Amino acid sequence: MKKFAADAGTLFNRAVQFTEEKLGQAEKTELDAHFENLLQRADKTKIWTEKVLKQTECLLQPNPNVRMEDFFYEKLDKKKRDRISHHELLGQIMTDAGNEFGPGTSYGNALVKTGATQINIGNAEKEFVQSTANNFLQPLRNFLDGDMKTIQKEKKILEVKRLDLDAAKTKNRRAKSQNTQDDAVARAEADLRIAQTEFDRQAEITKLLLEGVNSAHAHHLRCLNDFIEAQMTYYAQCQQYMADLQRQLGSYSVGSGNSSTNSLGPGIPNSTLPVQPSAPPMIHITAATPSTEKKQARVLYDYDAADNSELSLLADELITVYKVPGLDPDWLMAERGSQKGKVPNTYLEVLE
Repeated sequence: MKKFAADAGTLFNRAVQFTEEKLGQAEKTELDAHFENLLQRADKTKIWTEKVLKQTECLLQPNPNVRMEDFFYEKLDKKKRDRISHHELLGQIMTDAGNEFGPGTSYGNALVKTGATQINIGNAEKEFVQSTANNFLQPLRNFLDGDMKTIQKEKKILEVKRLDLDAAKTKNRRAKSQNTQDDAVARAEADLRIAQTEFDRQAEITKLLLEGVNSAHAHHLRCLNDFIEAQMTYYAQCQQYMADLQRQLGSYSVGSGNSSTNSLGPGIPNSTLPVQPSAPPMIHITAATPSTEKKQARVLYDYDAADNSELSLLADELITVYKVPGLDPDWLMAERGSQKGKVPNTYLEVLE
C-alpha cells in the first residue's frame, strides 16, 4: 500500500511539473546543444528512413492492395504467394499468340521472340525486387524496429527522469524558502541528489544510443549502394534483352515496296527463304537550327556553379551569353574562352 501511494505521489508530481512547465510557471532543465542536436538528428533519421522505406516499397510494388496483403502474410508468418509479374504475363500471351499464328510466319516468330524477352525481363525484375528487399528494405526495417525503438524508449525514460529532477528542484526550493524543519530540507536535498543521479545516468545511456546513429547511417549507406547496384544490374539486363530482341527482329522490318515479310506472295511464309539480317529503316529528321544571337554581358556578382552544366562567375568580368532553345528562361548559356555552361540571368547585365 505504501509503494502504491509512493508511486501515485510520483506520478502526481510529474503531472504537476509538466503542467506548470506548459503554463510557464516552472523551470525546465535544458540539455546541452550537442545533446539537442543528437536528438534532432535521431528524429530526422526516423522520419526519413520511414519515408524512404515506404516509397521504395511503392516502387517495387505499385499496387497498394498487394502491399497490404504481403504485410498480413508477414505478420502471420506465412509465405507470400508467388505472383506472376506483368512482364511475364505479357510474355506468355505473346508466346501463345505467336504459336497460334504459327512460329513459321514472320509475325508469329516475332511474337514468340518478343514474348520470351518479356519473360526474361520479368525474371530480372523479380531478382531486382528480391535483392532490394533483402539488402535494402530489410536492414531499414530492422533499424526502425530495433535500434530506433530502443532510442525512442530511452528518450521517454529520460523525459520522465527530467520531470522527476525538476519536481525535486521545485520541492527543494520551496522547502528552503518556507523555513521548514531541518529534516524536511534534508529529505528534499536527498531526493534532489537521487533525482540528479538518475537523470545523469539516463542521459548518458540515451546519449550513447543517439551517437550510435552515426553507425546506422554508415550501414544504410552500404545498403543504399547495394540498392543502386541491383537497380543498375536490372536496367542493364533489360537493355541487353531489348537490344538482342531488336537485332533478332531486324529481319522482319517493313520497308516500302520491298517488304521482307512476304516476298513470294500472300500464302508463302518467309521462313522458306534464307533470311538476310538487316537493320531497321532509319528515320532522319532534319530540323532548322534557330539563329543564335550572342551578346556580351557583365557579371554583377560572384556565382559558384552547382554542377558541371553550369559556369562559375566572377564579379565584373565580361562573358559571352546567348539563348538556347529549351533552356529555362531564367538562365542563359555563357562562354568564357573554351569554358561553357549555363548561368542565371539575375547575376548578369547584358550589354546591348
